Amino acid sequence: MKTLAIIQVPFLFYFFRNAVLEGEVNKVGCSLPTARKTGTTICGVVFKDGVVLGADTRATEGMVVADKNCSKIHYISPNIYCCGAGTAADTEMTTQIISSNLELHGLSTGRLPRVATANRMLKQMLFRYQGYIGAALVLGGVDCNGPHLYSIYPHGSTDKLPYVTMGSGSLAAMAVFEDRYKPDMEEEAAKQLVRDAIAAGIFNDLGSGSNIDLCVITKGKVDYIRPHDEANKKGIRTGDYKYKGGTTGVLTKVVTPLDLELVDESVQTMDTS
Repeated sequence: MKTLAIIQVPFLFYFFRNAVLEGEVNKVGCSLPTARKTGTTICGVVFKDGVVLGADTRATEGMVVADKNCSKIHYISPNIYCCGAGTAADTEMTTQIISSNLELHGLSTGRLPRVATANRMLKQMLFRYQGYIGAALVLGGVDCNGPHLYSIYPHGSTDKLPYVTMGSGSLAAMAVFEDRYKPDMEEEAAKQLVRDAIAAGIFNDLGSGSNIDLCVITKGKVDYIRPHDEANKKGIRTGDYKYKGGTTGVLTKVVTPLDLELVDESVQTMDTS
């Protein structure tokens, strides 16, 4: 019972604290920001000679598709790349900061950074912000110890696995991996598997769409394929939506004249300098 009480107290504190803050904000006629709905499908798999990373290319702004060809596979170092899901600005800036730090680390050590080093830097940075940086990442690369693949959650927890998925379409992508993954796959088989996993996310998740990008990392070589495939091609309309005048009959027509008096009229030119 004592252990249970120790675990519950912090959660109760944060609950009451948040309730008080929300009450104070409401008094001045404002409202607290709500969580942003994001959508993406990213994944990665370790094969015999390296790592294959994959991502869709849809960026959303609420219910609107803001960018149909967004790049979600980010450069970290010559041997490490990172897929980002969540808030686009957070994933961009987080990966850029870690890439800069790893570049300085490589210059000071005189060798390529290890994937575990990038993983540690990312998880420590995200944990420091307690989830307020909305970046869910799939980190992959090849170093002196071979190929490595990590999933990094916004709160800073990480997993090292032979295949990982993240984003709103991650469950659909994971279903493909669970069904077809085999250890020590060949490169072409691994690329096809990642392609099909991202396609599953595109077809089953409204927040994922457009093209499929792949990044194949092997020892001493990176093949960034953008785009690799267009999973959901736009079809051609078969119907004609233009109708001739008079197609729809008008049952009644009423015209009401408005008696208005113009009080003042002025024309202002717009400054275009």
